[in-house]
Amino acid sequence: MNELKNLVQLNKIQNEILSRLKKDKIKMYNSGKIIHKKQIEFHKCCKRNRWVFGGNRSGKSQCGAAEVVWIARGNHPYKKIEKATEGWVVSLSHQVQRDVAQEKILSFLNPDWIDKIVMINGRSDSPMNGVIDYILIKNIFGTLSKIAFKSCDQGREKFQGTSLDYVWFDEEPPYDIYLECRMRVLDRCGQIFGTMTPLKGLTWVYNEIYLNEKNDLEVWCIHMEWADNPYLNKEELIALTNSLSSEELESRRYGKFVCNSGMVYSEFDVNVNVVEPFSVPREWFDNISIDPGLHNPLSAHWYAVDYDENIWVIAEHYAASKTVEWHAKEIRKKCEELNWPLKNGMVNALIDSAANQKTLSSTKSVAELFYENGIAVNTKVNKDLFSGISRVKSLLKSSSGRSKLFIFSTCVNMIREFKSYWWSDADVPVKKDDHSLDELRYYVMSRPEAPNQTIVKTEVQKHKEKLMAKNFINKNKYLSRYKINKEI
Repeated sequence: MNELKNLVQLNKIQNEILSRLKKDKIKMYNSGKIIHKKQIEFHKCCKRNRWVFGGNRSGKSQCGAAEVVWIARGNHPYKKIEKATEGWVVSLSHQVQRDVAQEKILSFLNPDWIDKIVMINGRSDSPMNGVIDYILIKNIFGTLSKIAFKSCDQGREKFQGTSLDYVWFDEEPPYDIYLECRMRVLDRCGQIFGTMTPLKGLTWVYNEIYLNEKNDLEVWCIHMEWADNPYLNKEELIALTNSLSSEELESRRYGKFVCNSGMVYSEFDVNVNVVEPFSVPREWFDNISIDPGLHNPLSAHWYAVDYDENIWVIAEHYAASKTVEWHAKEIRKKCEELNWPLKNGMVNALIDSAANQKTLSSTKSVAELFYENGIAVNTKVNKDLFSGISRVKSLLKSSSGRSKLFIFSTCVNMIREFKSYWWSDADVPVKKDDHSLDELRYYVMSRPEAPNQTIVKTEVQKHKEKLMAKNFINKNKYLSRYKINKEI
């Protein structure tokens, strides 16, 4: 009898645990053995302008919703929230709001945390079936936080006048609304974060966020694709992959920006080719390469090569509208910081052969001016465009599928140029923002190609191959006799 009572009691406890877990779904978010690593990376990032570029069903909207709920509750697992907060959730339309962002936020909210729901349409006791105006949330400080919902189709004027702690954009907003929302978080030193699938091509988001053309230190972005989401069914992914074109896969699976003409270096992957700086052994130091510019930017990078012939881009100098003297001084200063080796007191570097031309303000060439300022430049570089691009591509992804080119994250201009280098309709790259990539080609082409490795076989391997060949010949003779006998 006691055993039966114990079983009944145990069953009640288990049901209560399941009930509480359903009400408190956010406690289960990335808390088990299987976690979405890129979602965690997003939540841990402390930048004030964070974006996730993700394919459909990559988990991007889910991490945006979890971030909002943690901020509203004041119990963010990776950041300190010190007071009640007020923020906006911005969707493209009220219908999209109801079906995506609103539904995900409600799924993460324990009903016991909700103080009040105000509806635009529908009933507050059934908010998932209507459109919410705002929700008041009980936070851990004993006060109320506010989550308000906005729709881009309301127009920019509806986004004026309020100070906010955060704004979450679920999908790409119009630029004027984005700028208006940046003003809303300005006086509170608040944050903006966005989660989107880049289906509109090379819009303002591509330039301002992905390329970070203004080099804003608070801008951060990450790509999420289907393979990053550990909860997706593999068979379903195969079916989806087979149903989409290669262009659609780039955006809908990988969350990548696409252009009709295509990227020159489609092999470039920030997650693979960009690395955090480390102390590079001096014996790895190899050469400096320069693409000269006076009004246009001058680009210079420092290259190192390890014992496995991997190339490391470890430092960058990039500036426009400066004199040769100024550039030379900055390059020498960088060499001192790196403890870069000199030859006869001179910095040695590769440079575009155009440096042999004289400047408008001098009777001397750019190469001569560099030499007078302590930099001996070699203008005999291979400038063949297509062979250079081919060599760089092979370094980004070799025949074995591995990369042999790595760029320090501090080389922001080279990274940006890799992201924005597109083919034109004339089957040549668009001649824009390619200064770093030009001098990268000069450097790569200055190095000898890796020779094809000759495999030396042992006597055992040679003997084994002879036996295999002998068996193959005997098998063919047997099949031939069998075929003749059958025909007879």
